[in-house]
Amino acid sequence: MTDPFPLKALDEILHLALPKADDAARQAARSRQDSLTKPPGSLGRLEDLAIFMAGWQRNRIPRIERAQALVFAGNHGVCAQGVNPFPQAVTALMVANFEAGGAAINQLCRVAGAELSVVALDLDTPTQDFTEGPAMSAAECLAALNTGAAAVDRQADILVLGEMGIGNSTVSAALAHAICGGDVADWVGPGTGSDAAGLSRKRDVVARGVARHAGLSPLALLMALGGREQAAICGAVIAARMARIPVVLDGYICSAAVAPLHGARRALLEHCLVGHRSAEPGHARLCAAFAKEPVLDLGMALGEGTGAALALGVLRGALACHTGMATFAEAGIG
Repeated sequence: MTDPFPLKALDEILHLALPKADDAARQAARSRQDSLTKPPGSLGRLEDLAIFMAGWQRNRIPRIERAQALVFAGNHGVCAQGVNPFPQAVTALMVANFEAGGAAINQLCRVAGAELSVVALDLDTPTQDFTEGPAMSAAECLAALNTGAAAVDRQADILVLGEMGIGNSTVSAALAHAICGGDVADWVGPGTGSDAAGLSRKRDVVARGVARHAGLSPLALLMALGGREQAAICGAVIAARMARIPVVLDGYICSAAVAPLHGARRALLEHCLVGHRSAEPGHARLCAAFAKEPVLDLGMALGEGTGAALALGVLRGALACHTGMATFAEAGIG
């Protein structure tokens, strides 16, 4: 299929001819699972994950030989509202830490066998404060989306996504609230350590931002409330879909980043897994809205793609069993 990138307008996303999972490969993978030396269904979610991978790889014996991890970083104008206890300079410092190999994601990618790249998006130029106007212009949002798409290795077997950006838990709460509705308190959590006063401030900021941009389409909300790293994550998800690459999203921030895609066209997330359930209270609600059960639930809320990298290890285990186990016939049983 022809790669559509770079997109010329956000609305093109609504009209892309999306590749679908291969039903024949899924059925063949299910038949293999049922023939392996175990009671049917006894490997639980591992069986489902192997079948998921088979469908997107169009192969009853899926493999992960090339795993890519991308961490996108951006800064946010809404930090002017005092929603975060740390200065935005921390974003660049953490990017440097990623590049030096000193962050948690570096260690987990090494263990999981993923090649990590960090993409910093105009850190010296934060987005605009979404309580005063759109966070990004259409051109800025489209540029970030296309940057995310361009970062995807089209030869990868799996894509792990993460993020870094001071203030992005506020951005995530605003996107989730705007797309999914409910009460603002359902979506606002402590982020990097907000106290009671900080949580109250975040709720007020999110409520004002969502009210200001009410009535916009889901993709327009990405521009109005999102950040560059959120747009880049959306671009990476779409590019992966066009290349039939399964995606593992990290926690709340990554899930909220793609909420506009879910709101605009639910099929856009069919190739995505949620790597873990974040401790941020809004994430469980967001996963329920997506009808996606996270692979792991370890009480984590670090971001960076750490939960997704851990889930990659589970995926590798699922495929090792699927590929390496003997069938009853091969083992001479039955």
